[in-house]
Amino acid sequence: MELVKTEYKQSEEKYSRFFSLSIDLLCIADFNGYSKYLNPVWAKTLGWSIQELIAKPFIEFIHPEDQELTIAVAQKITQTVDAVSFENRYLCRDGSYKWLSWNATSFIEEKLIYAVARDITVNKQNEIALQKSIQELEAFRFALNAHSLVAITDRSGKITYVNDLFCQVSKYSSEELLGQDHRIINSGHHTKEFFANLWKTIAKGKIWTGEIQNKAKDGTFYWVDTLIAPMLGENGNPYQYVSIRTDITQRKLSELALLERSRLSVLSAEVSLALSQSGTLPEILQNCTNTISQYLDIGFVCIWTFERQTNQLQLQAGVHCTDMTCSTLSDTQDFPEHIALVNNIIGLMIQNHQAIFNQELSINNSEKLVNSTFSISRFSAYPLIVEQQIIGIIALFSKQLFTEPTHNLLNWIANNIAVAIDRIWAREELLSRREALLLRLASQIRSSLDLDMILETAVNEIRSLLQIDRCYFLSYLAHSSQPSLAITYEARNPNLASMLGHIPLQKSNYLTNILLSQEVICIDNINSKLNLDYDMHELLTEFGITSQILIPVKSNSGEIGAIVCSHCSGDRIWNNSEVSLLQAVCDQLAIAIDHAQLYTQSRAATLVAQTQAEKLTETLHKLQETQSQLIQNEKMSSLGQLVAGVAHEINNPVNFIHGNLTYANEYFQEMLTLLHLYQQYYPHPEIEIEYFTEKIDLEFITSDLYKLLSSMNMGTNRIREIVLGLRNFSRHDEADKKQVDIHEGIENTLLVLHHRWKDNGIGLDISIVKEYAKLPLVDCYPGQLNQVFMNILTNAIDALEESMVNIRNNHKAQITICTEILDSKFVVIRIADNGLGMPEDVRKRLFDPFFTTKPVGKGTGLGLSISYQIIVEKHRGILNCLSEPGKGTEFWIQIPI
Repeated sequence: MELVKTEYKQSEEKYSRFFSLSIDLLCIADFNGYSKYLNPVWAKTLGWSIQELIAKPFIEFIHPEDQELTIAVAQKITQTVDAVSFENRYLCRDGSYKWLSWNATSFIEEKLIYAVARDITVNKQNEIALQKSIQELEAFRFALNAHSLVAITDRSGKITYVNDLFCQVSKYSSEELLGQDHRIINSGHHTKEFFANLWKTIAKGKIWTGEIQNKAKDGTFYWVDTLIAPMLGENGNPYQYVSIRTDITQRKLSELALLERSRLSVLSAEVSLALSQSGTLPEILQNCTNTISQYLDIGFVCIWTFERQTNQLQLQAGVHCTDMTCSTLSDTQDFPEHIALVNNIIGLMIQNHQAIFNQELSINNSEKLVNSTFSISRFSAYPLIVEQQIIGIIALFSKQLFTEPTHNLLNWIANNIAVAIDRIWAREELLSRREALLLRLASQIRSSLDLDMILETAVNEIRSLLQIDRCYFLSYLAHSSQPSLAITYEARNPNLASMLGHIPLQKSNYLTNILLSQEVICIDNINSKLNLDYDMHELLTEFGITSQILIPVKSNSGEIGAIVCSHCSGDRIWNNSEVSLLQAVCDQLAIAIDHAQLYTQSRAATLVAQTQAEKLTETLHKLQETQSQLIQNEKMSSLGQLVAGVAHEINNPVNFIHGNLTYANEYFQEMLTLLHLYQQYYPHPEIEIEYFTEKIDLEFITSDLYKLLSSMNMGTNRIREIVLGLRNFSRHDEADKKQVDIHEGIENTLLVLHHRWKDNGIGLDISIVKEYAKLPLVDCYPGQLNQVFMNILTNAIDALEESMVNIRNNHKAQITICTEILDSKFVVIRIADNGLGMPEDVRKRLFDPFFTTKPVGKGTGLGLSISYQIIVEKHRGILNCLSEPGKGTEFWIQIPI
């Protein structure tokens, strides 16, 4: 018996050792919910002591979310002897929970539950994390399919998967896409090099990103922002490619619309600039076609005008463009023969004066094109209309359809070109008539010194040219006792009474003062001229004169007179071109008077000096020099009048535009304020208003219009500055001394010569270096001093031009202009060039009259001689020249302050 007890005790100790050393959580609990026995692993796993776990019902340690399940399982265990498996979370002492996996069974006779639990917290956490990852991947996949175009291709580029959005945007079904490569949606927009670089990148296992234009099944184009990611195998090489695309078509269309708007704005500005340049009609129109070809995608652009005598279309300018370059169409032979197909279209446009826009042409024999790689398919043409009359046509051939904004701009360009052509034709006609008159007068002056014949011809020619009722020459007879006025030559309408003879003294005081002051009098209507002298009004009324213009004539010999043009049948508006013409005629008459005076004086001198040969030679030489100087002065006078006239012509429209910009800006501000008030008091507008606001990009238009008005204001200010510079340079009305800014005269002279020294496609690209000191105002003859600057700078430019032709290397042409004050009494102007220079024997004769080194017909030899007299004799200054061969030339001008 003792042996049996001993064996049982030993067996019990073995089982107790097994219970305490088990790595699982062993539990014996009663049916009342309390743990009766727990092995030590419980304390180690949960942190509670065994006594704490036994002291409370085990349900209190169960996670609240698992309690209901645990109670149900416990009830099931008490009712069956089968083992039951379940999971729940147990509370740890630190407040956390651990997942336990249970296997439990009951011993109903003893009302005990025997259970084994295992800590599965780590596995459970991994399982939860895995489920969460799967859910996140599903959400990502859903979002990706909802917002992106997804495609998968194999290593060779064959499509193996496409999502629904890819099919929706490309207009292809998945069956049509699977097994194909991406060439099925290639738009042809990108180059072969573009796709070669793409494949090169992803073949190396690298991600490629970029924007691609694709073509849908219906022929429309769409843009996608693309990411292509290679899927790498175990060997590190791609085995398939996943492409994720985002549809950015609307953004690209907006960008293209903004780009087009910007390009068209620049085009309109460039065309306006081309039309404002000087030159012949073909040159100006060629500049326009060149500009259009730079900003529009075209094959041809041509401008024709109707020849004014035969009314036949004449090609004035044209450009032919290939994919690489654009070239000028020199004549109709350069234009493809098959373009005659558009003649019927142009004929229809001539009849109805309506523009043709994006007309599709069917062209046969396309191989006869100048460049067979370009196929003309669209034709647009715009009539050039002035006063309801078509004067020409501008035609364009393009690869693609022009947009509506482009159409509107081309209409605007056509209108401006028509106005420019009409203006050029009118100016050419006026200039030809004016030049003919001046040529006849100059010819008579050269061929005859008969002043009576010259003045008689002048009044007749002027009356005929200007289509006026009366033209006469008014002479001022400066008798020592009693000066008087007389009308000595007259051309009139035969129905009018003659005005030849002396003007009564009581009616001549006003006219005498005008002649002596060399004032131009322009009266459009004598009754509307408020400050018109009473005696003058009475004189004009006596002869039925309703409007009149008077241009004084003053010769260097002191003779004073005037050309007077009158109209007797209502108002007559004397425009600037007519005033300019009469001033040029008066300059010619002044030369004629001087010539006649000189001729008379030379004859008298010849009779008196028959025995004084040396004195006669000197007098004749002086006569020739004076005559040449007069011609030179006349040229400068004509140049000054022409520059002043052009400046005046430009100034009026520019002032009109500049003045209206202020009102335009005010109106824009008021409209913008009104719009803001609408937005404030009606914060929720109709859907159509919101849609249109987004469509036109109201915020961009508002900011851009500010910039547009500002740039227009800057442009008109710049034109006004140029006009002021031209008028200051001409100074044709400043014959007396006055205090002026020397630097202003230099700058204005450079402005006039701008076309020769500036690199604008015509000039020589001469660098102008200015080293100006701070100078006071200088008392001088500004017009004559500008003439000196003109002569010296012209010679410097000619010298640099010669050096650039002879040297033919990278020689950089340069003119340096320095100013400084000398001894507080003199101003020094030094003008130097880095040309070839000149030898000493040429330098010594530089200021001799008629001496020149230029070819025949290019120089008179009087420019520097006259400049020397202006500086030395007129201003009591110094004019020197320093020069050595190969070291350039420098002119030293020194005049008293």
